[in-house]
Amino acid sequence: MKNVSIYSTPTCHFCQAAKEFFKEHNIEFTNHDVSTDAAKRDEMIQKSGQMGVPVIFVDDEMIVGFDEAKLKSLLGVV
Repeated sequence: MKNVSIYSTPTCHFCQAAKEFFKEHNIEFTNHDVSTDAAKRDEMIQKSGQMGVPVIFVDDEMIVGFDEAKLKSLLGVV
């Protein structure tokens, strides 16, 4: 199973879309709310070089934004 994590905020439309995508496809993921967790926000900025959300990791592969086609490819979802 792949290790999936998302750096998000509660008000981000694309973050919500990504989390719904994971739920629809029964993909377990770890959510990091960077609006309340300063350490995770700093970690996200350090890893991605930017402040925009969502930043999604599938194992070591980073996706900035909600790229459904790329997520499907990385996760083997049809």
